[in-house]
Parts: sequence; C-alpha cells; structure tokens
Amino acid sequence: MKKLFKSLLVVSVLFFFSSQVAMAQSYPYASGEKFVGGITNVVTGFVELPKNMINATEERGLPYGMTVGFATGIMHTVGRTLVGALDLVTFMIPTGSSVAPLYIWNNFHSETVYGTYYNTSER
Repeated sequence: MKKLFKSLLVVSVLFFFSSQVAMAQSYPYASGEKFVGGITNVVTGFVELPKNMINATEERGLPYGMTVGFATGIMHTVGRTLVGALDLVTFMIPTGSSVAPLYIWNNFHSETVYGTYYNTSER
C-alpha cells in the first residue's frame, strides 16, 4: 500500500509540474519571436508604402493607388514602425504582436491590421 501511495504521489507531482515546464520552454521562444518581430518591423516598416500603393493600384487603378494608396502607405509605415518599436521595448512580456501579419512579407496582398495581440503561432 505504501508503495502504491508513493507511486501515485510521484505521478501527481509530475503532472503538477508539467504545465510549468511547458510554459517555461515556450517563454524564451515567445519573447524571442516578439524581439525579432519588433526589430524586423522597425527596419522594414517603410515597405508598407509601396505595398499599399501596389495593392490599391491592383484594386482600383493607378490614380487611386498613387493617392489613397500613398496616404494609406504612409499611415501603415508609421504604424508598423511604432508597433515594432513597442514590441522591441516590451519583448520580455511574451504576448503576441499588435500587428498582423507579423512580417511585411507574410500575406503581402492583405491589409495590415492593428489591435489585439495576435498569436504568433497562428502565422
């Protein structure tokens, strides 16, 4: 009976600590990905300008792309750069990024969205 009790105690302790071990292994990955994403977005934020001009031109034509696409591109350039800087400063808090897609080259033809924290594993 004592042997069974000891075995159950060991198994329950292993189950108790397994969630902390899983979280400890994912913390460096999540904060590292946030750090790299922040650096990347600060450095490549200016690519939002041609991206939005190209997407607006394909959607509604050249005059629209050169005017509205240009203005939208400037707005997203500033937004992506600032969110990248924020991610860079707060990388020790392993939340997802506030910009989707995380990198400019992911879903190049999709609209950049800001707001809630996006899970980095879903990209």
